[in-house]
Amino acid sequence: MSRAHATRDHAHNTRPPRILAVASGGGHWVQLLRLRPAWAGHDVAYVTVQSDYRDDIGADRFHVVNDATRWNKFALALLTIRMLWIVLRERPNVVVSTGAAPGVIAMTFGKMIGARTLWLDSIANVDTMSMSGRKARRVADCWLTQWPELATREGSMYGGSVL
Repeated sequence: MSRAHATRDHAHNTRPPRILAVASGGGHWVQLLRLRPAWAGHDVAYVTVQSDYRDDIGADRFHVVNDATRWNKFALALLTIRMLWIVLRERPNVVVSTGAAPGVIAMTFGKMIGARTLWLDSIANVDTMSMSGRKARRVADCWLTQWPELATREGSMYGGSVL
């Protein structure tokens, strides 16, 4: 192995993990921001649906995507294309999401490139996991709920809430 190759490999192994933190607006975004201390010192990029949230994250990389629901197929297709581009550009080691559709899509593409994935369902979902949360289950390495009652009923894990 050449000296340059060995140096590059060493530098690659000592970089902090790249994290892609994804949330739609409102409470999803607020809960994602409350998780920020967990990845302090890491290389983080944020994705959300509101451009004015940029002020919340300081100097970290920031991407805005359109929001979409299952009822608007065009918006969902556009969101999917944008998320694919972001995941390929960011090349995260970890994708974290508090919901909703942008997070599921980011986790799906993240999983395809070998990233670890974490889903934290919204605290607002008291009776059942959200639809996005149920879809995220297929690609989540760690699937969390914020209600202890849902941990046994839905198969997700409970480790506390983000209040």
